[in-house]
Amino acid sequence: MGMARVSPAKTDFFSPPMPPTAPTAARQFFRIGALSAGLAVAAGAFGAHALRARIEPRLLEVFETGARYQMYHALALLAVAWLLDRVADPQQPDPRAARAATIAGWAFIAGTVLFSGSLYAMAFTGIRVLGAITPLGGVAFLTGWASLALAASRTR
Repeated sequence: MGMARVSPAKTDFFSPPMPPTAPTAARQFFRIGALSAGLAVAAGAFGAHALRARIEPRLLEVFETGARYQMYHALALLAVAWLLDRVADPQQPDPRAARAATIAGWAFIAGTVLFSGSLYAMAFTGIRVLGAITPLGGVAFLTGWASLALAASRTR
């Protein structure tokens, strides 16, 4: 019995193999992004119609800011999914770009929960100390954008 031949691409120790989850992650981020975008539209409509007469104008602005940033980052998740799908090409996988894009996706999700979630909670409850959580979401958003830029710069 002889040794099986291994293609040169599989023996390159300087390029780690593509994570097998990249296509799955792309679908997950696309689904989460689409769902988040739909919820952002619903939140915006809810704020414009149901909340306008029920909460003070300043808190309505806070709520609308949460919905707007949720939409921005839902669209960013769609970009992450597209980029992950692109770097998962079996002919030319790019694991470093896939890792950076995955980090971006999770950072956008965390940012949405922390940033928009804290603004929604503050608008509904009027508890202004919840605003202290919002900057953590902003940091997560910035991390996501930096990671997305890094992933895009590493694509072939």
